[in-house]
Amino acid sequence: MERSNHTVTEFILVGFTTNPVMQVVLSVVFLAVYSVTLVGNTTLMVLICNDSRLHTPMYFFIGNLSFLDFWYSSVYTPKILMTCSSEDKSISFAGCAAQFFFSAGLAYSECYLLAAMAYDRYVAISNPLLYAQAMSRRRCLCLLVYSYTGGFVNAIILTSNTFTLSFCGDNVIDDFFCDVPPLVKLACDVKETFQDVLYFLLASNVITPAVLILASYLFIIAAILRICSTQGRLKAFSTCSSHLVSCTMACTVAPFSTSTLAQVPAIPSRGTNWCPHFTLCCSPR
Repeated sequence: MERSNHTVTEFILVGFTTNPVMQVVLSVVFLAVYSVTLVGNTTLMVLICNDSRLHTPMYFFIGNLSFLDFWYSSVYTPKILMTCSSEDKSISFAGCAAQFFFSAGLAYSECYLLAAMAYDRYVAISNPLLYAQAMSRRRCLCLLVYSYTGGFVNAIILTSNTFTLSFCGDNVIDDFFCDVPPLVKLACDVKETFQDVLYFLLASNVITPAVLILASYLFIIAAILRICSTQGRLKAFSTCSSHLVSCTMACTVAPFSTSTLAQVPAIPSRGTNWCPHFTLCCSPR
């Protein structure tokens, strides 16, 4: 990535607080949460791999969701722990770009994977007799490849457009990770096309998967309503529980997400002042 268009070689992460006691407390809290996340996701992946009864499309997607969550938490937490526990708050330009790229790619891939899981649940409920044929191993792999490809292609677009901005002023990021809003604030030459890129990523990574998920569940509800017995309806709906939990968690923590397209300042037109502009947060974590 070109580095000739800026003078910043590293960034300073302010973090949560400068209070030493609070930094220790936060380090312990983050380490505990991170450890639970790693153990939980690793255990789930090992169980799915080792138990042949779980070798189904639904658990295939759940296992990959755990894989994404495992690495997503690992992109940020080690650096956060270092920032909280040491006086060195710096992160190199390349390190910031790498953190930014992988967090965006993993988050976007998870958005697409949730949409693929919704489609899987629709097929399972609407055509249970043809489910094994419709959700073959090849189709599951294709959906997975599409999810990863779409996520990381969009991450390349976002990262390349963000880190080719001219950072010629202050290098202090008022946050504990590299994100779009603080980086845009540090840039001194932001083109209007940058905002268009953000809108495109919002549409492709948030709105599109959300529409697909909602459409799938509308068809699922319609299929469930056609089932005569109450017990049959409950059994059919219960098969969606794992996906619903994942989607609920995604929607719950999205406002506190560590990925992009949240609180991005609007690109000013000529002769106007900067004004706050808020766009949707696009990461599930």
